[in-house]
Amino acid sequence: MVAQISESDQIKQFKEFLGTYNKLTEACFWDCLKDSTREVKAEEQNEVLAAKAGLLGQPR
Repeated sequence: MVAQISESDQIKQFKEFLGTYNKLTEACFWDCLKDSTREVKAEEQNEVLAAKAGLLGQPR
């Protein structure tokens, strides 16, 4: 037997789902942003180290 869910309960469940989905996507976004920021900082640090070592601008 299939249970009937009222329209108001369906709306409530959908709003809960959207809230949970929003929290998840926001957390993933911030994690991705933090990761990309770390990568940029690492690249900048590598350039600084290379410049200090006199390696930038020299042909390979």
